[in-house]
Amino acid sequence: MSQETKAGEAVGEDRLESLLGYQLKHLQSALRSRMDETLRPLELTTPQYNCLEQLRRRPGASNSELARGAFVTRQTMNTLLRGLQERGLITRPAKADSGRILPTRLTPAGVEALDQAVSRVEVVTARMVSPLDEETRTMVTEALGQCIAALEESEGG
Repeated sequence: MSQETKAGEAVGEDRLESLLGYQLKHLQSALRSRMDETLRPLELTTPQYNCLEQLRRRPGASNSELARGAFVTRQTMNTLLRGLQERGLITRPAKADSGRILPTRLTPAGVEALDQAVSRVEVVTARMVSPLDEETRTMVTEALGQCIAALEESEGG
């Protein structure tokens, strides 16, 4: 049996809140919650915003590419795209010119909605990093990029 402190924490074990993976998940959850909250008046969710942002950067991206970038399944992305199309924020041809890919593009209404969403998300992001100085922000960004690369590298190799 392990020794325990007054708080019931095993001696020598890290508190859950101090573990990096837990902190990252907590941050992701808090960020998602704040983003959903700020996007709600625009009738957008965080994955919809992410999809629109990807389409601005890569017009014509495939369903699979968009799903990977939004961290959702292709089926979920298909549902999400149908909703955005019904709202007139994106266009997708009924039939593919070649193959099975239906190139998706933003409409002018989609660009306008995205512009409004970006300004709201920037406020959330600024709040999130407000305790950090510029040097720390750069270090955190670089460190997270290295962590992502390490995990993605191990998946493929």
